[in-house]
Amino acid sequence: MASQVPFTDSDTADEAVRTTCDDASICKRFATSKNYWTDPYIQYFVRQIGERKAPEISRGYYARVQGVNHLLDAFLKKTKCDCQVVNFGAGLDTTFWRLKTENTLPKKYFEVDFPMIVARKIHHIKTKPPLSKPLIETHSADSFILDGHSLDSDRYCIIGADLRDIPSLEEKLKRFQINTELPTLFVSECVLVYMTPEQSSKLVHWAAKNFHTAMFINYEQVNMADRFGQVMIENLQRRQCNLAGVDVCQSLDSQKDRFLLNGWESANALDMMAVYSLLPQDDINRMERLEFLDEKELLQQLLQHYSICWAVKDALNLGISQIGF
Repeated sequence: MASQVPFTDSDTADEAVRTTCDDASICKRFATSKNYWTDPYIQYFVRQIGERKAPEISRGYYARVQGVNHLLDAFLKKTKCDCQVVNFGAGLDTTFWRLKTENTLPKKYFEVDFPMIVARKIHHIKTKPPLSKPLIETHSADSFILDGHSLDSDRYCIIGADLRDIPSLEEKLKRFQINTELPTLFVSECVLVYMTPEQSSKLVHWAAKNFHTAMFINYEQVNMADRFGQVMIENLQRRQCNLAGVDVCQSLDSQKDRFLLNGWESANALDMMAVYSLLPQDDINRMERLEFLDEKELLQQLLQHYSICWAVKDALNLGISQIGF
């Protein structure tokens, strides 16, 4: 997923982070071509399957997609879809179309990303009927907006904004009818890590302050203080990609504290090795048969350096605090 980074004198750092959107999309396109999971829509955003990815990369993305979807679907179920979803740094994510197909769309699904990425995504939607048709089907009013930089329909909205600029973000979300009274799910995947701890804390605090019944799912790096973590950081730095928020990625506790210190009632976190072991075993067995994995230790190391943290505020007592694995 695309992400946000601290301001710099040049646009190099932001540009490096924008390329992570393509990296994730290409990896997902390859994994779905090998049947790790089903996503009939990603082909419209990433045409080429591209070069072969190592099996541990595809398994890692499988765990990420299944883990985030498990929590997202549980939230939709608890709220009976009488809610809204806000995906920060959504990139070329296809969740809206999956939920439309499964008939589990929330009242409204919002995506926020860099204007440049939003423009690309909107271009794909405008020019590809399998993407635009589901939007038109869920839209009833005359107010359909589809221009170069924003898309707004009854059920789906894409906004170009910088997550580090909270006043502007808030103004744009209000303009497109976000409802602070509705139960709201926030999702961010490999996004907060590119912001300074102060910037991500402000975003997390803004969400807690303005939404009384809410959940925040955050997928990103963890256990970054060890040698494996250092190598990950160095590899990204070579690509001009600075993990400005890496201090929050030291442990599962530091991940939870970001939420607990900024207005959230409860927070849980698991590394992806734990998530992997808790996913439905029959599907894990199916997935593991797709490609032979030579180095199980490498997969384990990789999964131990990513986590899902989820935080909750449940003023309406909907039972969302019981959501977990």
